[in-house]
Amino acid sequence: MLFALTQCAIADCKDEWICVDAVNEGGNVELRAKNLRDFPITYTLRIRTRDLKVDGPKTVTRTLAPKQTEQVMLLSHKNESNVGDYNYSFDWTIGDKNAVHDNDHVYSLPYSSGKSYRIVQGYGSRFSHTGLEEFAIDVDMPIGTAVHAARSGVVARVEDSHSKGCWEDGCGKYANYVVILHSDGTTGEYYHLSKDGSLVSIGESVAQGQKIGYSGNTGHTTMPHLHFAVYRAVDWGNTQSIPVRFQGADGIIDRPRRGRRYQAF
Repeated sequence: MLFALTQCAIADCKDEWICVDAVNEGGNVELRAKNLRDFPITYTLRIRTRDLKVDGPKTVTRTLAPKQTEQVMLLSHKNESNVGDYNYSFDWTIGDKNAVHDNDHVYSLPYSSGKSYRIVQGYGSRFSHTGLEEFAIDVDMPIGTAVHAARSGVVARVEDSHSKGCWEDGCGKYANYVVILHSDGTTGEYYHLSKDGSLVSIGESVAQGQKIGYSGNTGHTTMPHLHFAVYRAVDWGNTQSIPVRFQGADGIIDRPRRGRRYQAF
């Protein structure tokens, strides 16, 4: 978006979660970010300007508390003879970029007690569990298998309207999921659920081990399975997976491995 400095006020909102407002303040423009929801979000905003001064870095990544509004940056004239213009881009994700994971917490396996399923991708699997997804697990589950919360928290996001699964670019938008915000600011995320496969609602508190939905084959996928990971928010709408430990029937699982079957405690 390209704007002149003489504008009065413009609100640019995304996904009904965050708005960036440009407000004229005494000949300057103040960019403000507003969190529309009851959960912390982390956003990144980058600005490009012509004939304008910016009172700080031109790219910022910050966390907004629930319903918080803050000034992102202030734009002013370099000189009075030029009006100046600017454009910006931004993205967001749920969670706190400064979250400190509780490494003492032991997670439940995300399925029914007594059941065992094969890990098709564990930590660091080369197929797709690298980079930001290094510490995710994929669990081989038939469609309609009960999915349980690996840790207690509050349901922050739910999508269960899709029925399509595919591997081409852009298939990720068809994923059904449940995102649970943990008390330490991290999120537990459960992906590829079945259509109408959620049993929880946004704002609902869930207990560790509670049934939250049913597995499926939606989104960016080659086979029915559950993708689960714990994440910390980073920049540009991304999340970084975090290594966690699971309680299995045979003891603590420090590093779930591809090809292994683990029975839930």
